[in-house]
Amino acid sequence: MLFHITLKSSNAKTGPIPVSTSSAETCPTSCGMFSACYAKSGPLAIHWQTVNRGNRGMSFGSFCASIAALPIGQLWRHNQAGDLPGIGDSIDSRKLSTLVNANRGKHGFTYTHKPTTAANLAAIRHANANGFTVNLSCDSIAEIDRKRKHRLPMVCVLPGNTVAKSQKTPKGKLVVTCPATLRNTTCEQCGLCADAKRSFAIGFPVHGSLAKHWQA
Repeated sequence: MLFHITLKSSNAKTGPIPVSTSSAETCPTSCGMFSACYAKSGPLAIHWQTVNRGNRGMSFGSFCASIAALPIGQLWRHNQAGDLPGIGDSIDSRKLSTLVNANRGKHGFTYTHKPTTAANLAAIRHANANGFTVNLSCDSIAEIDRKRKHRLPMVCVLPGNTVAKSQKTPKGKLVVTCPATLRNTTCEQCGLCADAKRSFAIGFPVHGSLAKHWQA
C-alpha cells in the first residue's frame, strides 16, 4: 500500500486543505460503487493510477509522519481516492490506530465503504472516539436506515438532480445535502463531515462517471 498527501488541494469543492490518496488495494470489492467509482475517471484517476503504479506516494509510516506535522487544528480529508488502511474488505486496526494518533490535535475526516463486520466497526469506533472522523458510506438513502444501529456518522449518495437542502429517510433520519454541492462554500468552510457527533447524515448528489451507473 502507498499513500500520498497533497498539502494544499486545488479542488474547488474541498478548498485549499490537505487531502490524501491511498492506493487502490485498500478499496473493498464489496463496495457497491467499486466498478464505477468517480475516482476512476477524470484528473483524479490519473493521479490515483500514478500512486497505484508506485510512481508516487510514500510508506504508511512516512504518511503518518506527514499528518502529525500538520498544524494544530488543521482540517484535512483522508482519501479523495482509496479507503481505510487494510487490503480489500478488512481494516488494518493497528495502522488505523497509528493514523488516529498522528491526527491528534487536527481535524481529519474520511469515508469508508469497508463492510460493517465486528472487527471493522471496532476500529471505526475507536477512530471516531479519538478525534478522527470516519463516516460510513451508504449507497442509497434507504441504506442509512439499515446502518443506523451502528450509531456512527453516515453519508449517502443522492440523485444527481437533488436541490433540497435536506430530506428524511423512510424511517425519519435527517439527511442534509452537502452544502458545497448547493451553494458557494467548501469543505474548508463547512466542516460538517468532520463532526463525528452530528445527529444527521450527509448526502452527496451523484456526479461524474458514477451518475451513469447509480440507481436510487
